Amino acid sequence: MTNEKVIAALPGDGIGPEIMDAALKILRQLDQKYDLHFKIAQFPFGAAGIKESGTPLPDKTLTACAQADAILLAAIGDPAYEHAAETPEAGLLKLRKSLELFANIRPIKVSPVIAPRSPIKPEVIAGTDFVIVRELTGGLYFGKPRALTETSALDTCVYSKAEIERILHVAFQMAQKRKKIVTSVDKANVLATSKLWRKIVEEVAAQYPDVTLHHQLVDSCAMMLIKNPSEFDVVVTENLFGDILSDEASVIPGSLGMMPSASLSAGGPALYEPIHGSAPDIAGKNLANPISMLLSMTMMLRDTFQLNEIAKRVEDAIDQLLDEGIMTKDLGGEETTTSFVEKLSKTLEEE
Repeated sequence: MTNEKVIAALPGDGIGPEIMDAALKILRQLDQKYDLHFKIAQFPFGAAGIKESGTPLPDKTLTACAQADAILLAAIGDPAYEHAAETPEAGLLKLRKSLELFANIRPIKVSPVIAPRSPIKPEVIAGTDFVIVRELTGGLYFGKPRALTETSALDTCVYSKAEIERILHVAFQMAQKRKKIVTSVDKANVLATSKLWRKIVEEVAAQYPDVTLHHQLVDSCAMMLIKNPSEFDVVVTENLFGDILSDEASVIPGSLGMMPSASLSAGGPALYEPIHGSAPDIAGKNLANPISMLLSMTMMLRDTFQLNEIAKRVEDAIDQLLDEGIMTKDLGGEETTTSFVEKLSKTLEEE
């Protein structure tokens, strides 16, 4: 069937299978209601992959992901493999590299319903709505040479002009659809890679005259994300800085359980996943908040399949439940993973 929408689902570890079940329940409901022709198959990944095949990224999983239109990932990580030769997290790095998932997109938006759970004063975070665009395949995490001895260590940070340009185009094009402001974050007062980064940012910015560009040093940005987060629109930065800043920014809304993300490729499938970990302490207890997984799914509906109206219906239904005080225990409610999804399903069915 030529109009099939092929989705590779990677439940992963810990609470991953529980929240993946939640997302797939809603996805199949949407498929039936709107005749969307989803073709969904699940594959082992992370610790689940190690247990089944001895590797966090089995060949069949990589092949399925490469052939899919989109990838849904729930969570990976297992304390049992923390010091193993191959960790679950190594599978994610390999998947990113293999599929050229070069742009990580993290929207940071404050919901008034859960804002009181934020560690930051409500008046500071009011109106916060920005996106962090993180370069995902270059920098310290992949640079060579690398070395570790008893008395010294070496990591190498490498960036090419082409790597920097392609992530910048993602950021500027995204800004054109938002408030038209890009904040480029670097450490150009110290690092050679950042000096190159800033030079190329200026060149690319000239191609987007309708977008306002700001440069900010990473330490200053880390402070401003907490002090005045509503000032940002699109933040673009390199791999290490983006990793740290996006995790810092994730506390602004008040719950990791609400935060989705996407990783875009150069021409293949995109990967959609919650930003939180596998939470092994609550795995199997039906306590996990599925909203971040559900919102990652709506990002997929919107960005890969252009099902904007359907994505908004799901998001509006989630907001409706939250407004009614229907939420999981991490948000102060009484719902379980499954009971929240049942109520979401019922709300969508009543539309």
